[in-house]
Amino acid sequence: QVQLVESGGGSVQAGGSLRLSCAASGFTYSRDCMGWFRQAPGKEREGVAVLFTGNSNTYVADSVKGRFTISQDNAKNTVYLQMNSLKPEDTAMYYCAARILTRSCSFALLLSEGLLGQGTQVTISS
Repeated sequence: QVQLVESGGGSVQAGGSLRLSCAASGFTYSRDCMGWFRQAPGKEREGVAVLFTGNSNTYVADSVKGRFTISQDNAKNTVYLQMNSLKPEDTAMYYCAARILTRSCSFALLLSEGLLGQGTQVTISS
C-alpha cells in the first residue's frame, strides 16, 4: 500500500527557510511523478513543484521559482522541498503527491491520478 508522510513544516519569519520531507512507502522510486501542492485558507490548491524520479527532471511554479527547490533521495525514498526566502504569502498547508509508474509528470496528472499525503502546515510571519 502506497503511503506518503510529510514532515518539516512549522512557523518561521519572512526571509527564513524550511525543508519539507515526503517519505514514501509501498513502492521504490523508478518512474514516478512526485510533487508538492499547497492550499491556503479560502484559496484553490496550487501546484508548487514536481519531479520525475526516472530522470530527476523537475518543474517549479513561477510563484516560487528561484526560492524553492524539489529534490529526491532514492536511498531514503524521500522527496524534499527546500524553501528559501519565505514570504507571508507562502503560508499554507503543503501536501506531497505521488503517481507511481508513469511516463509523464505534471500537476494535472497528480491532481487527477495522484495520491496525496496528509499535509504539513507552513506559517510565515512578517
